[in-house]
Amino acid sequence: MELANAVEAPVGFLLVFFLPGYAVTKALFPEWRVRGPEKYLRLIEFATLGFVLSVVLTILAGYLLLVGAPGGFQAYWSAPVLEAVLGALTVVGVAVAAARGAFSREPPAPRAVPPEAGGEEGAWELTRELDRLAREERRLRRSLRGGVSDPDEAARMRRRLAEVEAHVEELGRRREAEYAE
Repeated sequence: MELANAVEAPVGFLLVFFLPGYAVTKALFPEWRVRGPEKYLRLIEFATLGFVLSVVLTILAGYLLLVGAPGGFQAYWSAPVLEAVLGALTVVGVAVAAARGAFSREPPAPRAVPPEAGGEEGAWELTRELDRLAREERRLRRSLRGGVSDPDEAARMRRRLAEVEAHVEELGRRREAEYAE
C-alpha cells in the first residue's frame, strides 16, 4: 500500500497540474521547439501554459462530470473517474500533437495564410504615415500661429502645410476607393 501511494501521488499531481495542458499545448503549437537561443523562454512558456491549461481542463472536466454524471459526481480519492478523463484528454492531446508533427525532429511546415481581404494591405504603414503627417501638420500650424518673422519662411511653411493636407486627403481617397472595390 505504501508503494502505491508513493507512485500514485506524483502521477496524480502531474495528471492534474501538467500533462493534459502540456499535451494540448503541443497540439495547438506543434511548431514550438525548446531549442536555440530562445530555448529557456520557450521552456517557461510550455511550463506555464501546461500548468494553467491543466488546471483549467481539470476544473472543466470536474464541472462536466458534476453536471453530466447521473446522480452527480462524487470526488472521492478512491474513484478514479476524474483521473481517467484527464488521462484521456492527455492521450488525445498527444495523438493530435503527433499527427500535427509536434514530436518530429523538424518543425512542421507553416500553414498557408489565406489572402487578406481588400483594404487590409498596408494598414499599419498607412496608420504610421497618417500619424507622421498629423504631427507635421500640428508642428507647421503651431509655428505659423507663433508668428514667423521671415515672410519667405512663412510662405514656405504655408506651402508645406497645403502639401501635407493634400497628401492626407489623397491617402483617404485611395483607401476609400480600395474599400469600394
